[in-house]
Amino acid sequence: MERMGSPAAQHAPAAPAVPALAVPARPGRVRRYLAEHPALVDWIVVASALFLSVPLFVEYALHRFWWFGALLILQQLLLVFRRRAPWAVLAAAVAIEAALLFSSPHSSITSVSVLFALYALATAVPAAAAIPGVLAAALPAWIYYAFVYRPDGEYVPDNGRYVGLVAAASVALMYVLAAGLGMWVRGNRLHQADVRAWALRRAELASVQERNRIAREMHDVVAHSLTVMVALSDGAATVVAKDPERAQEVLGELSRTGRAALADMRRVLGVLREDAGGASRAPSPGTGSLQSLVAGFRTAGLPAVLTLLGGPLPEDASFQLAVYRIVQESLTNALRYGRGVGRADVVVAREDGRVRIHVEHDGTVPPEGARPQLGTGRGIAGMRERAAIYGGTLSAGPRPGGGWAVEATLLWAEPNGD
Repeated sequence: MERMGSPAAQHAPAAPAVPALAVPARPGRVRRYLAEHPALVDWIVVASALFLSVPLFVEYALHRFWWFGALLILQQLLLVFRRRAPWAVLAAAVAIEAALLFSSPHSSITSVSVLFALYALATAVPAAAAIPGVLAAALPAWIYYAFVYRPDGEYVPDNGRYVGLVAAASVALMYVLAAGLGMWVRGNRLHQADVRAWALRRAELASVQERNRIAREMHDVVAHSLTVMVALSDGAATVVAKDPERAQEVLGELSRTGRAALADMRRVLGVLREDAGGASRAPSPGTGSLQSLVAGFRTAGLPAVLTLLGGPLPEDASFQLAVYRIVQESLTNALRYGRGVGRADVVVAREDGRVRIHVEHDGTVPPEGARPQLGTGRGIAGMRERAAIYGGTLSAGPRPGGGWAVEATLLWAEPNGD
């Protein structure tokens, strides 16, 4: 994984576009408890509606309208089902509200159950559907207060009709506020769902990137090490009788290569263990090990020569690892597939905010169908992926005069901004 401030991140391919989302505040203990117990919330809503309807119960009791009270209790109890059937609960609440209002032309008090039902509806459906619901719910109250309501009392002016219009406007405002609050809550919930989905997508993307990185590392470690070790063992078997000292040197290099491969595999696979909290995620040695890398190939029988131009590579360890792996894979392919190689040249040059890597050899390479199946076929693709991380390119193919060449360019932002 690249560091956020590194040029790797600057030149990395763009990630899938996701909206910029503000992280919602973590709910408190009470909110979390209520979210885990929705049935309790339903009965709290019913109890609250009954408590707020006490003035209506008093009015109906004074006028001995007992069946009004029964309808009112039924209206509040229906709120238990507001989550599962918001439209049906709203329709029933509005119907009971209309029956209570039109049965008592002098009543100026409305129940709060319609407000709760409107809020529940607005949290469950889009605004385009909730707004018609608000208008339909408010229509009976508008008609009642505008044309049926007859205020009485010594403080009512002669133009009492305007009192009804003010009451109609007040009821409409309360309905709009209840629905608006529900719309806001719905928007907040959708936002939280978007944040969760965004976090899951980012986690999946990070997991895929980590798996790809580990796959590239494992391919490079195993393919390189096994190829070199096979070449070294073959060389040792050839010279052991003629030159025991040379065979001892080759066997020493074989042992060092095997130990280095085991160390690399432990490092790469260590990040997969759940208990590997202290596992190092640092890249393998980069530019500083290019000389020893090339020397190891020479010991294995590949006449490789390294040339460094333009000063040292950037200090970023991930960038150095990319250069190291491209050179390693190129030489591994030369050792694996090259026949009659007289010279293998490796040139790593830093110039004008970029690093160029050129690896070629003058041997013969069998056609693709005739090559021995020693690898996974992902070597060149893995090199291209490494180059693309730094906004670069890589090409590999036969040389015009024979042999094989790999040419890669990795971009790097210089400190002066070029």
